[in-house]
Amino acid sequence: MDEPVEIKKLDEAVINRIAAGEIIQRPANALKEMIENSLDAKSTNIQITVKNGGLKLLQIQDNGTGIRKEDFVIVCERFTTSKLREFDDLQSIATYGFRGEALASISHIAHLSITSKTCSEICAYKANFVDGKLQGAPLPTAGNQGTIITVEDLFFNMSVRKKALRSPAEEYQKISEVVGKYAVHNSKVGFALRKSTANNDIRTPPDSNHVENIRIVYGNSIARELVEFEVENELLRFKAEGHMTNVNYSSKKFIFLLFINHRLVDCQNLKKCIDQVYSTYLPKNGHPFVYLSLELDPVNVDVNVHPTKHEVHFLNEEQIVEALCAALETKLLKSNNSRVFYTQAKLPGVQVETLPLKDSDNTPNKVNPKDLVRTDASEQKIEKFFGTPVEKGKSSTSSSKSRQSQGMSASLISKVTKGDTELTSVLELRKSVEKSCHRVLRDVFAQHVFVGVIDVSQALIQYSTKLFLCNTKKILYELLYQFVLYNFHNFGLISFSKPLPIYELALQGLDLPEVGWTPEDGDKKELAQKITEILTEKGEMLNEYFSMNISEEGQLSSLPLLLDSYTPDISGLPVYVLRLATEVNWESEKECFDSFAKETALYYSQMSEDSAWEGNDWKWITEHVVYAAIKEYFIPPKKFIDNVAILEIASLPNLYKVFERC
Repeated sequence: MDEPVEIKKLDEAVINRIAAGEIIQRPANALKEMIENSLDAKSTNIQITVKNGGLKLLQIQDNGTGIRKEDFVIVCERFTTSKLREFDDLQSIATYGFRGEALASISHIAHLSITSKTCSEICAYKANFVDGKLQGAPLPTAGNQGTIITVEDLFFNMSVRKKALRSPAEEYQKISEVVGKYAVHNSKVGFALRKSTANNDIRTPPDSNHVENIRIVYGNSIARELVEFEVENELLRFKAEGHMTNVNYSSKKFIFLLFINHRLVDCQNLKKCIDQVYSTYLPKNGHPFVYLSLELDPVNVDVNVHPTKHEVHFLNEEQIVEALCAALETKLLKSNNSRVFYTQAKLPGVQVETLPLKDSDNTPNKVNPKDLVRTDASEQKIEKFFGTPVEKGKSSTSSSKSRQSQGMSASLISKVTKGDTELTSVLELRKSVEKSCHRVLRDVFAQHVFVGVIDVSQALIQYSTKLFLCNTKKILYELLYQFVLYNFHNFGLISFSKPLPIYELALQGLDLPEVGWTPEDGDKKELAQKITEILTEKGEMLNEYFSMNISEEGQLSSLPLLLDSYTPDISGLPVYVLRLATEVNWESEKECFDSFAKETALYYSQMSEDSAWEGNDWKWITEHVVYAAIKEYFIPPKKFIDNVAILEIASLPNLYKVFERC
């Protein structure tokens, strides 16, 4: 008969790693914990950077209260928290965190570093942590108020867990879902999510609102069908508010954002009940979008029922679910005065005219031709009427030779990853851009269908039943100006195969007629030398913030990459160099960044008919690069109404009225 195996106590490192695996199941769980910590720290701006689905890099930066230097010693130890003192405090907990396990768990399964600064400290401090322990004393470093938590090589010591995870793309999608949900609920906080080598995938402004953030994160097709609701029940002691789609919207997947006492959680009973309410009104297999914020008496909620805190238990759950669903159905019925059916758009996000149809009428509805909308950009392109359509891959030979002669090497273009910024001057400039946004034009650009190019400076776009003439140069200038501000400190790199001397570029620029040099301005060589000295002196700053590398010898070896698949016309580089030295205000920080962004946007927006990129000519670049970026990222300013950057030139209903009179 076999002897019993001796019982031994597990090693503490094994215990901690097992516990960490329960709390941090995937990168999205780790990010959720860190976002909640940032919100608990009263942050108003949260920036998230991800690499390889969060397994290689997961970084979060906020502008919250920060971590005191004295607390670095225990900040990553288990069961250390600033939010809970006694077990009874759980009955009135008003913060996201309370167990003090998140950072400790992360430090056991990843390489963790924290940089933080409080308002009372003169500098930030940075420290590394392994298995919950501080590695050496925190080192002073430059930094703004708030905290940067960097998680690298997640699950590096748990190979089985790492292999069980899905692809980096799917893990990034789960991260995006978490960020999007918190951005909708915490609309007063600005959120930004991006991959380490790309632009922001999610970017919501501070002091926004729920509907606007739903539009940004989930799209206009949902936002335009939202119905606001508010429910309060004194007997069951709960209050709920949120937004739900009406019967005109349905999707194959039920998108349900549930926050209980501002905590993102799941409640399958409530989700199933709401879905059943909608099943009466939506097509078969159709589901709604619902954002619900439920506030309960903290005494009636148990938040400590799951390691990841994604589930909670609360008293009178069945009665509360029933009361909520009844109230939502009443709201749904009140909004169901008419049914509207939308024609299917081939391009996602394209808005088309709505055609009301009566459900009870068996006779087919006659559609007026003036209400028909082209939704497929591949049909009836403007090039069809001018002979041979533009073919991808055709470009100007002279353009290619010109770039090669200047030493431009497309193969050397690479991305560099830098942190986001908390510089007040840059944030103020971004806020100014957002405040000047023209909401109607934003919808026009975000949902337009590209019609065709007229010339290098003009193009036609369609929005609904209207045709617009766009000044591509003006629009591109504003777009690139915004890219400089929003990608500050995080630019890609355009490298020259051979560095270009600033002095020679300045001389070439002074020789150009458009510069307008006269003998009264001084000797050209002396001016060129002065320009070289100015830009060389600012070289470190230009490289740090804008990826413009100027050596101590005055050699320019790189420019910032503002837009993928788009490079500026190299022939305009001499004038650009001159204007950087003479037009940028180097004395004031905010004016410096503003004027640099304007001069850079001015140079990059000078597209010519010789412009090309990897075999694609300027027409292809205009449609597939410039207007594609405009559609996705552009924030049109109100001044566009005055400077005629976009002009309505035709409206199908109005044209039919003219024909009817004839």
